[in-house]
Amino acid sequence: MPKPEIKLTDPVALRGYAHPLRMALLGLLRREGPLTATQAADRLDESVPNCSYHLRQLAKYGLAERADAADARERPWQATALTTSWDDLSDDPETRAAANQLNAAILDHYVTRARAHLAQRAYEPADWRAVLGFGDALVHVTAAELADLSHQIEALLGEYDERQTDPASRPAGSRAVSLVQLLIPTEPPPPADPAAREPGR
Repeated sequence: MPKPEIKLTDPVALRGYAHPLRMALLGLLRREGPLTATQAADRLDESVPNCSYHLRQLAKYGLAERADAADARERPWQATALTTSWDDLSDDPETRAAANQLNAAILDHYVTRARAHLAQRAYEPADWRAVLGFGDALVHVTAAELADLSHQIEALLGEYDERQTDPASRPAGSRAVSLVQLLIPTEPPPPADPAAREPGR
């Protein structure tokens, strides 16, 4: 059983995960459970050697591992955790740069998926077209209030956690849907207070 979360702190691992195929492979393992490199390649329309290589790289960074299987000729892979997090607050410049690289890769990944959805949106059933898509809201909050709002959203989504690991708990007609959270200010940060930079004055 995968752990609930794995946290990346090593800059090498952060950069290692910042690869579109590795992110796609890890997402696939989390959605569909253990898969062989051949099965993953078929689902992602990639070559088997390419998927095999990148699955080994995910294992190198602790994000994937071999799963038990009856057939020892090609053992499947599984995700080691249901979610991945990383520290954006590090004081280490190399870690911050690696986290920024991963954040940019994650953004590109979701933009690619969103464009793919738009390309086939017209073929979705009407009830799904009515609820899928994009939206945004403008809120005026403090940092503490935004943290509290994020926790409330996490708690609400947590009510569906069981369905991720137990297919029997998913109601008929359910589908896997990605809810992407972007917390982006509409203006640049305020200028630093000179007094705060000069504690001796």
